[in-house]
Amino acid sequence: MPMKKYYYVIDIQYLGYRFHGWQKQPNVKTLHLMVDRTLNFILQDKYFKSLISGRTDAMVSAEHAAFELFLKEPLDSQTAFLELFNYNLPQDIRALDIREVDKNFNIINHSKVKEYLYLFTFGEKCHPFCAPIMTTILDSLDIEVMKRGAKLFEGENYLWSYCYKPTENGIYTRKIIECELVENNIYTANYFPKKSYLLRVRGKGFMRNQIRLMMGTLIDLGKGKLTLQNIQDSLEPNSKVKMDYIAPASGLILNKVEFE
Repeated sequence: MPMKKYYYVIDIQYLGYRFHGWQKQPNVKTLHLMVDRTLNFILQDKYFKSLISGRTDAMVSAEHAAFELFLKEPLDSQTAFLELFNYNLPQDIRALDIREVDKNFNIINHSKVKEYLYLFTFGEKCHPFCAPIMTTILDSLDIEVMKRGAKLFEGENYLWSYCYKPTENGIYTRKIIECELVENNIYTANYFPKKSYLLRVRGKGFMRNQIRLMMGTLIDLGKGKLTLQNIQDSLEPNSKVKMDYIAPASGLILNKVEFE
C-alpha cells in the first residue's frame, strides 16, 4: 500500500541581493539551498521535498513567491510550523503563510498569472542603500516615451527578441496582460531619490531574462538609442531583431503569483 503524502503551499518573500538565484548550484549560496537547509533542521531529518512556482535569477527579489512542500507526515500545527520556520530562516527570507492542498495541486501548472515590478531611477547617483532593489541610470531618460513604449508590449506578440539565448524550438508568441511604466509609490525610504519609477508587467509565463530585456529596451528608448518603431518591429511575427541590453537584476521584483 503506497504511503500517503501531505502537500502544503508556503508563501514567501525575500531580498535576492546576496543570493545566486533560487535554484541550487554547486559552491554558491542560493535561496533554495537556504530554504531546504532550514526545513531539514526544523523537520529533524524527516523526508521532505520543496518545489518553487518559478525560479528567479541571481539578485532578483520577491515580494510574494510560493513553493510547495511535500511531506510523508502531516504537520501537527501549521501556525507553529510557520513560526518555527521563520525563527530559523535567514533575515532576508520570510515565510508569509502556509496552507494545505491536495495531491491534484501542481504549483507549476496551476500558476496562472505572475506580476513583476522593475524599480529604477535616473539622473543622479543614489544612496548605496538603494542598490539591493533599485537600478540607477545616470543618464537622462525620456520617461514619457518610455511609458508609450511599455504599452507596445501589451497583448499577444512575438517575443523572440526578449529571450536570452533563444533556441529553434522555443515558443515565442506570448501574451502580456499588462505592461505599464508608472511613478513609484509602493517602495519608499528616506534615502530614496525624490522620484523613482516602476515597470509593472503581468502575464502567465515569462522566458529567461524577458522582463530585464524589456526594461533594457525601454531604457535604450529613453536614452534615444532606439525608437518606438524599433520596438514595434521587434514584436512582429518571426522578427529576429536583437535586443542586447539586459537591465541589472537587482531592480527586478516578483510581486505576486496568482493560482487557479
